[in-house]
Amino acid sequence: MLARLALVGAGAWAAYAWGAHLLTPASARRGSPAYRKMALTFDDGPDPDWTPRVLDVLAEKRVRASFFLVGERAARAPDTVRRIAAEGHEVASHAWSHRSLWFLGPGATEREVARTHELLGDLAGNAPRHFRPPWGMLNASLFGALRRHGERLVLWSIQPEGLRPVAPEAQVNHVLERAHPGAIVDLHDAEGTPAAPERLVAALPAMIDGLAAARYELTTVADLLDAPGPR
Repeated sequence: MLARLALVGAGAWAAYAWGAHLLTPASARRGSPAYRKMALTFDDGPDPDWTPRVLDVLAEKRVRASFFLVGERAARAPDTVRRIAAEGHEVASHAWSHRSLWFLGPGATEREVARTHELLGDLAGNAPRHFRPPWGMLNASLFGALRRHGERLVLWSIQPEGLRPVAPEAQVNHVLERAHPGAIVDLHDAEGTPAAPERLVAALPAMIDGLAAARYELTTVADLLDAPGPR
């Protein structure tokens, strides 16, 4: 009996967590291929030390980007969030606590979305339009929570560094080799993988210069997804 209950529970969890990934075609992984545009996106911040350095590089290169911010980290670095918005970048949501949504029920998932939505709206002056789940992990209740708060699920099409460290030069090469119109690049300006933001800041100038040399316009996810498709 206990074994049967365990199997039922495991099946229900698998449907709730893994099964939700069958719905990811409804998410955005890239923009229209009709325009030579790409979006650089930054996850896991704001970091009070490294995010300003990323902003300095973007300002020097005159590039706009999207920042998927963790709510509890944004609450500790409100001036950095305000700077992101003031400099023309997009403020987007990366949930409140950066916990895996695979292990959160409907109520906790709603709070992860709602608390971040409210805080970032207050700090940036505009409510976030886009949401990226930590590690790209979903659950079945997330889609309803996003609809209630007017947010769209955004994943990525290029990720030069995930759970394992990747040297700056290798990150640059990874992005340049895979660059394509409409691509969404997933980068990290706060430490999930140890020393990730330090490697990012080392890689970012060459990455931007390489994409510019390939005649890509770098913009926000909002701009990338709002661009009309080919007629």
